Amino acid sequence: MKLKRLLFLILFSIIPFHASAEELILKSFGHSQFLIKGSGKSILINPFKAVGCASQFKESLNIEKDLILASSRLADEGYNPNNHLMFVDPGTYEYNDLILNGISVPHDRLNGRRYGNATVWTWNQSDFKIVHMAGAAGDINFEDQIIINRPDILFISIGGGIKSYTGKEALKIIEILNPKIIVPVHFLSNKNNIDDCDLSNKDEFIENISQYEIKYIAKELKLNSKNYKDKIIYIFRN
Repeated sequence: MKLKRLLFLILFSIIPFHASAEELILKSFGHSQFLIKGSGKSILINPFKAVGCASQFKESLNIEKDLILASSRLADEGYNPNNHLMFVDPGTYEYNDLILNGISVPHDRLNGRRYGNATVWTWNQSDFKIVHMAGAAGDINFEDQIIINRPDILFISIGGGIKSYTGKEALKIIEILNPKIIVPVHFLSNKNNIDDCDLSNKDEFIENISQYEIKYIAKELKLNSKNYKDKIIYIFRN
């Protein structure tokens, strides 16, 4: 049974899914919360309650979406007070014509002993393979590397602390996965440091990466699968 699932997931990771729409819109709300729209679907990622390291951002509770994907049920990445349809546990799910694959990865550097495991999500939308691993802080085993390898868009934490990759740790993951586009999340700006927050800024990540062009953008990015540049890091200003 495990072998059958592995073969299915390998095929899922390498066979392109052709959607009717080619445009993908990414809208940032800060921290690791994004609204991803394309192929007639709106997916909300990691909605937060404005507490802890997310307290510098404004909560957005009335966003129109079809479903939520969350790294965990922690308040800063799995806030769902209205009990909307939310996938948070690892596994393979189907929603209409979307296949959502969740992989379990330690949420801290203690092999999950403090915060348990986070769910890394991968799916195809508007001809883009998307991997969202904002909640990950631990190693990825070889089987899971096969599944999430070579994404078109990779969301990855870079701010350090106990439940986020540091900049250098994120770079090691990037070397393994070889994404085309990178969206860093879970970091602080120099102007908005928060007392008792263990996240750092993006400097360590930016100073050590090469082969990628860095672009700073506002809160929204539009991509077209037939016409976009790869080897780009998009840093959203929130």
